[in-house]
Amino acid sequence: MNYLQANLCLLCVTFCWSTEVIIFSCIPDAVSPFAVTSITCLAGGALLFLAFGRRIAAGLKTDRKKQLLRCLWLSAINAAYNTMYQFGLEDFDVSTGAFTLSLTVVALPIILILQRSRVERRTWLSSGIVLIGILCAMAGVMTRSQLPGLSLIAAGCVIRAFYIIKLNQYAREHDPVVLSALICVSGGMVSYLFWMAVQPNTFLGIPWSPVVIATLSIYSFFIVALAITLNTFAQRRATPANATIIYSLEIVFSVFLGAVLPASLIDPVHLTPWMAAGVACVVAGNLIEILDPEKIRNKGKEAVT
Repeated sequence: MNYLQANLCLLCVTFCWSTEVIIFSCIPDAVSPFAVTSITCLAGGALLFLAFGRRIAAGLKTDRKKQLLRCLWLSAINAAYNTMYQFGLEDFDVSTGAFTLSLTVVALPIILILQRSRVERRTWLSSGIVLIGILCAMAGVMTRSQLPGLSLIAAGCVIRAFYIIKLNQYAREHDPVVLSALICVSGGMVSYLFWMAVQPNTFLGIPWSPVVIATLSIYSFFIVALAITLNTFAQRRATPANATIIYSLEIVFSVFLGAVLPASLIDPVHLTPWMAAGVACVVAGNLIEILDPEKIRNKGKEAVT
């Protein structure tokens, strides 16, 4: 996988994630978010084990303990920032909430600097333009009552930035398929503990119906098994900053889906001039980061050789 292929994978992952809002709208409010995460992660992990059982078994023959501990650590971090997102997003609508989640692009370069890692000028410029886009989208719609939710989301974005850095590191050291399967299973187990704490009857407390079963099945395959595996593969070639900026395109996809899909599927998004300016800034920031002539040229040479 070369540089451009990795970016294409990240774009596919970002689009998959942007459809979550539609999928969640089909799940009754009585179903805990922890239940959704636990069931879909365990089901997604089971699909990966069924499809790549031999490869996973072979990959676990070396550094098994290290891989298991690392995936458990990643799952705990993932559960932490997703929990913050779930509670923080209650104060925002679909479009504004999507913009706030992209604050990770601001946190990640700062964390890299604190870790004494090099951050390219192009990345700083790209992150700055995306930040301007976020501020534009929130102009005139942000209220004081939303500050607690924004604080939770901002803290979650800092944790998510750390998660992306660690995933990028581990993906270069281990088989991406093994990592993806272990992250799914351990993530499902961690979420199950939270689920059991808030809803002791767990599976018996879910109002099972054909719609719920179909929704969880779709989520398990596309959002969990497929997206996590593609993301882990892409992290072997992409940098943490590159991946984070591409993730911000989830804003663009979410706004587009909210504008074109019927109200029966998703809360309609009314595109304002400020929001349009925000989307334009996010796209511009991504183009600056992705269309790096030097990286494309170098990765093209690697692919040929």
